Amino acid sequence: MDNTMDKVIITVVGKDTVGIIAKVCTYLSDSSVNVLDISQTIVSGYFNMMMIVDMSEATKSFAEVSDQLDELGENIGVTIKCQKEEIFEMMHRI
Repeated sequence: MDNTMDKVIITVVGKDTVGIIAKVCTYLSDSSVNVLDISQTIVSGYFNMMMIVDMSEATKSFAEVSDQLDELGENIGVTIKCQKEEIFEMMHRI
């Protein structure tokens, strides 16, 4: 396991609107969170995005980023969830 990174899984789900990716990525950039991988799809007008990010250089704690992304999601009409990679992997190993 690469200990030089603090990987986090971010999911974004909701009705598709203009600017979702831009707003989430702008927030992450402003918080010095590096996007490592991103996948997004739109199915029947519903937006779904999964991101893997590195928080090792972040200017905010995981809890702050998670709470602020949750608030951002409410403001733009989507649900945004953050999970640390190790927790995500443990949950999906069972």
